[in-house]
Amino acid sequence: MYGPLADAMVTLAGTPDYSPSVNSLMVSIVKLAAERVEPVSHASVTALRGKAYITVAVSDDLIKEVDEVQYADNAGPCLEALDTGALIGVPDIDTTVRWPGFHEEAPRMGLHASVSVPLYAGRGEAVAVLNLYGYDGAAMAPLIDAICLIHDHPAGERAGKDALAELDAGSRELVAGYLASLDVRATVRLAIEVIRAATRCSREDAYLSLCIRAGDAGTGLAEAAADLIDTDT
Repeated sequence: MYGPLADAMVTLAGTPDYSPSVNSLMVSIVKLAAERVEPVSHASVTALRGKAYITVAVSDDLIKEVDEVQYADNAGPCLEALDTGALIGVPDIDTTVRWPGFHEEAPRMGLHASVSVPLYAGRGEAVAVLNLYGYDGAAMAPLIDAICLIHDHPAGERAGKDALAELDAGSRELVAGYLASLDVRATVRLAIEVIRAATRCSREDAYLSLCIRAGDAGTGLAEAAADLIDTDT
């Protein structure tokens, strides 16, 4: 549809949280982001398991050090993005002192810009964040600006087109995948509310009902949600 990176992000957004394919999709997203997004030098995925933050996947082991210093400090852009569900862009790590460990470790490794992007699965909550790190802050800046604009104004078609125009093909694919994952998230959430209204059940029960519906139909949650909404209307 959009390219393998975007397709993996969209597929993840329409996959039940408990599915064993969630982790394999995250591994694919990290690998594809590092390969296809031109200004990105390294990529990783951070998730919360119980009470501990862990690195689920990395483009290479070197970048684990930057993630782990954030875990040790319990502070950093990847943790903030995961805890709040917000997209956190850091266009100039050297001048960002709110996360001391990150501020020291990333430049020591030659990294000067980053962006942490929420990754969504079935429930619509951020199950992890994709951390993108770059050596060249100026090269990373258009990507950070574009994806932050999309996050803040997901329905702004004109703004989205303007932001995408300045990006390399891989960065455009990443932004398109993120925007499409937000669309999937919205569709699934609407379907859950339709089920709740019809059955007067809890949100969790409505979500599980949608998962069962998708499993019975042999489709992803996005397709099952869209079919349910079409039937209801």
